[in-house]
Amino acid sequence: MSDWTSGYVSDIGYTFGYYGELNPARLSLALISQGIVPPQVRTACELGFGQGLSANLHAAASGVEWHGTDFNPSQAAFAREMAAHAGVGAQWRDDAFADFCNRPDLPEFDFIGLHGIWSWISDDNRRVIVDFVRRKLRVGGVLYISYNTLPGWAAFAPMRHLMVEHAEVLGAEGRGIVSRINGAIDFAERLLGTNPMFSRANPQVGERLQKMKEHNRQYLAHEYFNRDWHPMHFATMAHWLEHAKVQFAGSANLMDTIEVVNLTADQQTFLKEIPDPLFRQSVRDFMVNQQFRRDYWVKGARTMTPLDQTEALRSVRVVLLTHRPDVPMKIQGALGEATLQENVYAPVLDLLADHKVHSVESLEIALASKGAGLNFAQLVQCLTLLMGNGHLAPVQADGIIKQARTATGRVNEWLTERARSSSDIHHLASPVTGGGVTVPRFQQLFLRAVQGGLRNQSELAAWVWQVLSTQGQRLVKEGKALESDQANLEELTQQAQVFLQKQWPILKSLGVA
Repeated sequence: MSDWTSGYVSDIGYTFGYYGELNPARLSLALISQGIVPPQVRTACELGFGQGLSANLHAAASGVEWHGTDFNPSQAAFAREMAAHAGVGAQWRDDAFADFCNRPDLPEFDFIGLHGIWSWISDDNRRVIVDFVRRKLRVGGVLYISYNTLPGWAAFAPMRHLMVEHAEVLGAEGRGIVSRINGAIDFAERLLGTNPMFSRANPQVGERLQKMKEHNRQYLAHEYFNRDWHPMHFATMAHWLEHAKVQFAGSANLMDTIEVVNLTADQQTFLKEIPDPLFRQSVRDFMVNQQFRRDYWVKGARTMTPLDQTEALRSVRVVLLTHRPDVPMKIQGALGEATLQENVYAPVLDLLADHKVHSVESLEIALASKGAGLNFAQLVQCLTLLMGNGHLAPVQADGIIKQARTATGRVNEWLTERARSSSDIHHLASPVTGGGVTVPRFQQLFLRAVQGGLRNQSELAAWVWQVLSTQGQRLVKEGKALESDQANLEELTQQAQVFLQKQWPILKSLGVA
């Protein structure tokens, strides 16, 4: 009897995560910053789309023709249902990689994305994917691929292996993957409690195990407990992708490009002395103890002249996603916490605080007129960091925004209706950004109430409380459930007031409301 799962966890669904790096609209700033001409994306493909949330939000919020596959039929069914409600022509299948990648009816793609999948599949499937990229990625097109990385996983890999072995050998049969995961975590904690030489030599293992316990068990099942689990050195990945005729273009994680928060001055100097760009990446991974890479690779990359690069950067358009006072002036890099320079970031954030669309050029002109004293390089670094931290998003062309509004409206209506009974999806589609924006469940419900004609916080709170109370649900505050109707209404009223003051104006600017 054949094993259609190929060793991949299938008895529990994947989480409804959204991954912005799979949004082709994010390509421009990352590639232009590296001096590479970005492609115009008309066709795109996601391999291993999970529940299909990212895939469908991107399909609805852009004019891109999307295709993709996920081997789990229940996940593919959900993705198709969501696409049907959005009214987009995306083609989501439940084919195995070998079957999907050899379909004769697929077009060439300008963008192919894989988030995490590479680390949890067999070498046979990797060869299938590399051949697919070689044949189906259009010249000038971009491959996005993310994967668990060495050396960052080197210390924990033996513990992960032991936990999976425990789940297979000692896990109670018939009790499901969640029970086996909990049993494996408990076993690992008891093992570390004996103070073995392994944990003394690798003291960070205990900390990693504690972080594991905090995660959703669906996530842990797919992250740690598949048969195949292969963290990989960057150089090994580069060797694999040689056969696909792509070359490394840069990190899709924009925070990785801000060296001052990730590397010491000595480390930066050391790296600059390494002439080979690929070997430089391998060395950098040791400096930051890289655990997970998110990278862009380009087939036939074309370099830009300095003038073309500057003009292309000036044409990039952005919008602020976060209420201006809520943007923190501290960030986390590989070196730890860093404080942003108020004289650099405050003037830029003040200009963006209206949540309107701004080009880099218009910001540059406005800053100059105010005598802010920022040069162009400082402005670009500021915007890159804000985007890398999730407070800023690139903006699509006006024609695409207009075209996408109908589909995003339909999919958001379906998602906010779903939020009445479920809290597992925390994103809605924005035609402005071409992808998903964070909107937790209560904000989705408030949004639905406003769109239904309710206006003040009391009306919003009463409507949402009716939705929750009829299902026997209660709010949780400071770790405790609020029992009385009055306490729940008071908390919802406070949250509704914040929504109307902060989130509602932003959602309108993003085309979500």
